[in-house]
Amino acid sequence: MEADRNDFEAFFDEHYGAVLRSVALAIGDAGRAEDLTQEAFARAFRHWSKVATLDRPIAWVYVVALNAERSRWRRERRAPAVEPAPVTVPDASSSVVSTIIVRDALDRLPPRQRCAIVLRYLGDLTVADIASVMGCAEGTVKATLHRALAHLRVDLDGSDE
Repeated sequence: MEADRNDFEAFFDEHYGAVLRSVALAIGDAGRAEDLTQEAFARAFRHWSKVATLDRPIAWVYVVALNAERSRWRRERRAPAVEPAPVTVPDASSSVVSTIIVRDALDRLPPRQRCAIVLRYLGDLTVADIASVMGCAEGTVKATLHRALAHLRVDLDGSDE
């Protein structure tokens, strides 16, 4: 039992920060992302003997963290879209400006596209893993990524970088 606990602690230490950042970017709410990430890792700990045997236990954590948001996305899809307020941050350096530009571009994406981009390029998940997290077919993930990248190219090509 102690070995399982040590294995989980190493897993947690290695992945918690990256999962938190990815979930925060995917859903656009850092506070909610922290709650979702903590709950996902708590569930992973409770079921560690089973989760540890999976090919990619980190994908399981993403699935748990983002499944709670899926029903909210469904409700939002039926409701009129609300444009997010622009984020204004003082220019401290070019990396900060780049981060803001990318974050703003991500914020302008529809939730499903933003989620797919974050899971693929920040979470480093495979298309199959993303399909599992988002509850859709792999072809849908590919199409969603394609559309999201096209939107990002237009947004980022038009920015003053």
